[in-house]
Amino acid sequence: MYTDHTVAVVVPAYNESGFVGDVIETLPPFVDRVYVIDDQSTDDTWKEITDTAEVVNDSVTATDGGAGFDKRVIPIQHEENRGVGGAIKTGYLRAREDNIDVTAVMGGDGQMDPTLLERIIEPVVSGEADYVKGNRLVNEADHEEMPRFRLVGNRILTLLTKIASGYWRVGDPQMGYTAISLDALHDADIEEMYEFYGYCNDLLFRLNVTDHTVVDVPSPLNYGDEHSDISYVTYIPRVSLMLLRTFLWRLWSGRRTARGVSILTLYVAGAVGTAGSLVAALTNDGDTEETSQSLSSVFGGLFVLFVAMVVDGLFNWRHNARIEPDDE
Repeated sequence: MYTDHTVAVVVPAYNESGFVGDVIETLPPFVDRVYVIDDQSTDDTWKEITDTAEVVNDSVTATDGGAGFDKRVIPIQHEENRGVGGAIKTGYLRAREDNIDVTAVMGGDGQMDPTLLERIIEPVVSGEADYVKGNRLVNEADHEEMPRFRLVGNRILTLLTKIASGYWRVGDPQMGYTAISLDALHDADIEEMYEFYGYCNDLLFRLNVTDHTVVDVPSPLNYGDEHSDISYVTYIPRVSLMLLRTFLWRLWSGRRTARGVSILTLYVAGAVGTAGSLVAALTNDGDTEETSQSLSSVFGGLFVLFVAMVVDGLFNWRHNARIEPDDE
């Protein structure tokens, strides 16, 4: 336990043989439960998970974790590949079933430093946040560690996610080193969470709709010999479409409050004005004055969209932040 709070770690793993065992073994002693999900790997990942779980479970007693669980490591194997979001969803649901106070996520590839886990869970334990995520882009020195193609893709998706989620004070949405409270697991409709790599973006929308607080903490990654099967050529368009769909869902879900109606009205007015004026500009008979007026209306519509983003960000200001750890 960690200051009287039960702590679990979800470890999604797909073809992480040679890495996932070390992840399990190096978790801090305050972790009560480890849900390791093999997402139908085609290598020896499942064997490594089960072998390591047996060793770890045999080396600790039910009282070592302070929570009375009979086993520390729980291996889970999917019957079919569901993606990293699906694996994390499985772990989240098990943690919720076990009434774990704080549930973190650490990848099975060994990129996430286990010594930083306390930094990740502390804001949830202290009540400062319902969801904490690491941010690799806070410190400029850490940018050099991230491969260039990932940095560019991350910047694009960060901007799109800020706009779509309304959480303008957090960044690096693709960072998977996270912690979530039990209340948020109950409220955020985890069962419907997106199962592709954009699960982390989708979860931000769900937390926004349920008025939960999200914070960033600086957290660099260790890029080593692990394999990445992400293709940014397909990844960015696919996740971008998901962002648009979920953004529209978020706006529609907020229509029951005055705040939500205000944001929805501004976005609809800006979108309709921009689209209508652009169509008028492209379909006029060549009259210069009409074209000029239409283009002016386009800029007017874009300005309304900009105002909508600002208002949206201000309404959500108190629900997102960045925390600088004491040791930074």
